[in-house]
Amino acid sequence: MSALAALALALSTSWTVLGALSVAHAVRSGRSPRASAPPVTVLKPLAGADPSLEQNLRTFFEQDHAELELVFGVERADDPAAIVARRLMAAYPHVASKLVETSASQGLNPKVRNLRGMIEHARHDLVLISDSNVRAPAHYLRELATIKASDPEIGLVTNLFAGDGAGSVGARLESVQLTGFVAAGAALPTAIGDAAVIGKSMLMSRVDLDKVGGLDSVANVLAEDYVLGKKLERAGKRVVVAPTVLSNVIGPISIRTVFDRHLRWSMMRARLRPGVFALEPLTIPLFVLPLALVVLGAWAFAWLAAMWLVRDVAGWLILRGRRGLAAPALLGGARDVLALAVWVATPFKRHVAWRGHRVRVGAGTTLSLD
Repeated sequence: MSALAALALALSTSWTVLGALSVAHAVRSGRSPRASAPPVTVLKPLAGADPSLEQNLRTFFEQDHAELELVFGVERADDPAAIVARRLMAAYPHVASKLVETSASQGLNPKVRNLRGMIEHARHDLVLISDSNVRAPAHYLRELATIKASDPEIGLVTNLFAGDGAGSVGARLESVQLTGFVAAGAALPTAIGDAAVIGKSMLMSRVDLDKVGGLDSVANVLAEDYVLGKKLERAGKRVVVAPTVLSNVIGPISIRTVFDRHLRWSMMRARLRPGVFALEPLTIPLFVLPLALVVLGAWAFAWLAAMWLVRDVAGWLILRGRRGLAAPALLGGARDVLALAVWVATPFKRHVAWRGHRVRVGAGTTLSLD
């Protein structure tokens, strides 16, 4: 028993420490020099308009990239997001932009369905798929394009992100999860050549994308971001994380909303890598605590505090700075309880409800209608 407890403790500690180091390495690697960057089309799939949408989209009109095109996509002409997009397009007439309706596109994944209708309107080979709740600094797009152009072996450039605008306990808990477990879970595998792409920011070449089957190949997949990253890796391309940290704007959401969102993400991880998912409790220090007590005795509580500091507080400092640091300092235990509840509930979740449709999620996150 003590040997197994020691192994679990070692694995948990290693994952936590290496995850934080990977996050630090990704964002401290230095920004690309201000140089000529290839043209880019930004694909922004839209659905609904929350209060932050206009400011989020505005940051893309204000990018300092010389050759930029913005393509916004809605599935319905009367979508409230279309009004916001049109207002910004009128306010920035010097920025090449267009709004397209994609209702004729097919597929069970609504985001990919929207993107399939949008990408045919892109003028440039480099395309950036960017979520509507992302807010970016002015150098962001130029940085990604410069990194992509620097090495032909790079197939996809992505970013880490941190929660911003938290206005409730649920939103703060979400922000702690994003800067801790989620950031480490993306940065560490990617650093060792086993990319775990999160689709809020994905820059790639349309030529490379077409070679791996294009968006058509993920039209009925829930985790289209992860699968596209794997397809490019298998084609001999590398996935790299750019140093700029993006803001993922979060409204005043409830704890139940946070639970449901991470249950969906957990279900995807379980369908994609079931063996790795089975080991996820080792990333939850509170779960490992009884085993740590076997090995360390009373020092196990010091170990628990250290793991929360490394994962949550250090992750927050790296990605967000000192502002709001009380959240990760106080919510580490609550985050672990949430993560464990999500892990326990995951095997019982087999469907997702998405924009009026209930779909079943199978192996590899393949979607099918009941």
